Parts: sequence; C-alpha cells; structure tokens
Amino acid sequence: MEPNIVNDLAICIVAAWLLAVFSHVLKQPLILAYLVAGFVIGPTCTGLVTSHASIETISQIGLLLLLFMIGLEIDLKKILGSGRLIGVTAFTQIIGGCVLGLIFFYISGFGFSAANLDCVYLAIAVALSSTVVIVKILYEKRELDTLPGRITLGILVLQDLFAILFLAIQPNLAHPGVGMIVGSLVKVLVLVIVAFTASRFALPPIFQTVARLPELVLVGALAWCFLIAGLAGQLKLSREMGALVAGVAISTFPYTLDVAAKVTSLRDFFVTLFFVSLGMLTPVPTFPVVGWALVIVAFLVTSRAVTVFLPLYRMKQGIRASLLPTINLCQISELSLVIFAIGSELGHVSAFSRGIIAYAFVISAVASATAISNSDGLVRFFIPLFKRFGFLDLNKEASGETGSAGHGAKIFILGFSWTASSLLEEIQRHNPALLHDLQIMDFNPTVIAELKRRKVPVIYGDITQRDTLLHAGIGVAEVIICTIPNTLLKGATNLRLLKQIRQLNPSANVIVHAEWISDASKLYAAGASYVSLPRLTEAQELCGVILAARDQNIAEKRREQEFELTGRNEVIH
Repeated sequence: MEPNIVNDLAICIVAAWLLAVFSHVLKQPLILAYLVAGFVIGPTCTGLVTSHASIETISQIGLLLLLFMIGLEIDLKKILGSGRLIGVTAFTQIIGGCVLGLIFFYISGFGFSAANLDCVYLAIAVALSSTVVIVKILYEKRELDTLPGRITLGILVLQDLFAILFLAIQPNLAHPGVGMIVGSLVKVLVLVIVAFTASRFALPPIFQTVARLPELVLVGALAWCFLIAGLAGQLKLSREMGALVAGVAISTFPYTLDVAAKVTSLRDFFVTLFFVSLGMLTPVPTFPVVGWALVIVAFLVTSRAVTVFLPLYRMKQGIRASLLPTINLCQISELSLVIFAIGSELGHVSAFSRGIIAYAFVISAVASATAISNSDGLVRFFIPLFKRFGFLDLNKEASGETGSAGHGAKIFILGFSWTASSLLEEIQRHNPALLHDLQIMDFNPTVIAELKRRKVPVIYGDITQRDTLLHAGIGVAEVIICTIPNTLLKGATNLRLLKQIRQLNPSANVIVHAEWISDASKLYAAGASYVSLPRLTEAQELCGVILAARDQNIAEKRREQEFELTGRNEVIH
C-alpha cells in the first residue's frame, strides 16, 4: 500500500464525518454529506486526496456490501403478495418512468448508441427512488404502516427487483442483441438457482454450527457475499448484482438480523468511502450542469405525477392517498448513483451525464426531504387545486357530495385506527343498536371501502378540517370520540381538535386520546368530557398478567385472551 493512501483515507473519513455531523443538524440525508465531502477534498476543488484510484478501489468493497445489505432487506414474500394496488402502480411507475425518460432524454439530445448510452442510463436513474431518504423520514414520522407508507415501500421493493434485472444485463447493454439478453438472463437464472439452492440446503447447517461464535457468523456472511459476487463475475455478470442476489438468498434466514447487525458497521465504513469517491468525480457546478440537473428534477416530479398519482387515483384511492406516495417517491435513488458508477467503468456514460445525475440527486434529496416532512401541508394545498381541475375525491360522486349522510348521527368516531377498529367490533358484538346512531369519519380509502362493504356508516374526510366537520353534521352530535394519538394526527393535535369541536358543538360529550398524563389536565380544561389514556388500561392489564404469572396462573389469562380473540373480525387486523 502506498504511504499516502493511509493519509488519504484519514482525510476522506474526517471530512465525511465533519460534514455528516453538519448534515445531521440540518436534517439532511448523510449521503449528501459524503458526496459533498468527496467534492471538497477531490481534484475538482482542494485536491487534498492524491490517491483517488486506490480510494475508489477500496470503495468498491463498500458498493458490494451496500447491495448485499439491500438484498438482505428485500422480502420476497412481500413482493409476491404485494397485491394488485401496489403491483399495478409499481409496474406503471417503473416501466412508464423508463419509457417517458427515454423519450424525454432522447429528444433532449442525450446519446443513444452503443458508444454512448447516456439516454438509457438517465431514464433508468430517474425511474428509481431513494430507499434511504424515504424510509428514514417515514419512520421518523411514524407513517411506514399507513396506507400511503405501505404503497411507497411496496413500490420501492419492486424498484429494487427491477434494479437487479438491469444489473444483470448492464455489462452487455452496449450490444443488446436478443441473444445477448437471453444469454444474460440464462446466466442470472443459473446464478439464482445456485445461490438459492446453497442457501436452502448448505448454508443453514453451517450457520447453525457457528451461531454461537459471532465473529464466524460475520466472516461467513462476508464469505457468502463475495463468493456469489465472484461467481457473478465469472459468469460475465456484474459483481454488484451477485452481491444483491447473495443478500436476497439468505434474507429469510433466522440469522439475517444478526448478520445485518454485524455487517452494518463494516458496510458503513466502506459505503462512506464509496460515496466520497463519487463526490470526487463530481465536476465543478457550471451553469449547464446545474441547469440540466434542475431540468431532470422537474422531469422527475412530472413523471411521478403521471406514473404514480394517476394509477392510484384511477384505482379509487382518492386524491390524498394518491398524492402522498407521489410526494414520497420524488427523488433519485442512491442505486442510480451505483448504476452510473458501474456504467462509467463500462464506458457506457459520459462524465457530463454522471455529473448532472449527481447534482440532480443532491437537489432532489434536499427538496424531497423537505417535501416528505411537510407532506400533509402540501396535500392540503394541492387538493383544492386538483378539484378545480375536475378530479373528484372519495367524498364525491358524479352527482355531488355524499357527506351529508352524516347529518343526524348521534355518535361520531373521528379517525379510524386500531383502537377505533376494536371499538367498532365491541359495538357490533355487544351493543349493535348503537350502529343506528353511529357515524365514522376517516380518509383511508381501504378503510372506507371495507366499512361500506360492511354497511357501517362512514364519511370520507379529514377530521382536522373545520369545514369537513361542519358539513358532516358534527354540530348536532351527542357523543364525539377521537382515538387517534397526536403522533398520528396530521396537521393537528387532540387539544387543537377538541377546541375546534367545542366551537362547532358546545354541548356534546367529547372523548379524546392522550399519550402523556400531563396532557389530561389540559384537555379537561379545554372542554373534554373524558380523556382516554390507553397506557393506564394496558398497565392495569399487564399488572394482572404479572400477578397471574407469579401465581403460576398465566395459562388461564392466556385462555381468557384467546377466547376474547376468537371470532373477532375487525376492519384492521
């Protein structure tokens, strides 16, 4: 190893860490910090790093580990059982995005020949969205398990599957004859069969033998990753695709979580170097580069509106549930940078295209992070605009509003989540007469469809909007219940909702939810008739379970619960 490589590695890591801390404070993706760090210390800026070739070689290990980890997180069962809604939308988004991209970039003058495949690479890059950016922000917003969140994740998983297929044919992309493509797919099939056969019969007993030796689990996982990557290389496929297949093949292992936890820290080091090395290759931001990057971002947003919003809207998901996944997916994927890096090695793309996709990634990631964090406000802003252009929401039929069906109801349930689902089941089981006085309001299209199928009165609407509540007839309700915690209420809190309800209906009995004990007094002072604190009920139940366990009687408690669960047919399982 050259003496200055160690110094260059130190410069790379220190620069990446300092900018990552700054990026964290600004709540921006860490990948941006690594790219900027590479640009700052690279030859186009300060030139602090002199052994760029060596850094890039080492960073390729990070690329293999990154794709191996992505493979570990791909759940084939979820892909196969994703359902029509996600399947149709993902197919439309991926294929439609690629086709629109090919047309747009070809018309824009980018290369489309064996010697220059900029047009193809740009189309593929813009069709993929960033798992890192999306999952992090949706997790922090607690929206991964919402309908828009599940749709978004489903599309991301199928995008990853598409990336695997593209990586399979990428080495032969310059000469895409039918024979070449078929040959590549046959090689992929051989690789997959070998990997999955080994993971099914050979690996389980080996990992079981070394399960109690953490270092051997780690070394075994790395050996498997590089073995399949090497096999892919021998088959004239990309090693990166081999690493991805290696991860998918053992994604169902009982040791997967342990492997992922151990590989993560090692991966993070090498991946940091990979993105820093990409940043080193980023050109100085000239007007043409930044201008084209902005054009690409504008095209990306437009294509997502066409390929995500329209299919979801046509499948009767409503404006809100169609807009949120569209907003979530409006950025370029880190996998797009990977694909461009491999394409650059193969001589498929120009330095100019690689530069503009890097800047487009940065711009879209920053803008997308802001947009996803404020998606509820954006949706409320765009819904009236869509309605002006003739888009009908789920609370409208061709003949007009149907929300007036809520007038005259005595009991309103505002928002329909887990607790409301169980409450409805209790009413149906033990007090079915209450159904005649009941009205539910929510904006989840899946919930709306299921409640309508069960003949339960329901209105589509945003419970935080004053006009929606007024139009639904909440002013004449006798009992109003909100079981949604503040963390799930969008654009409001239970306290704000309560004050709004009291303005519309001063005399109703209003029951609201509280997560913090200190919130109860505030809610009572604002006019709550009763404050539900589920944590107290759960604590009382668990205390009884502990006492039963101490007295060797927990089996009886379990039988009681199993009896209670028998026959329950809730809307939300």
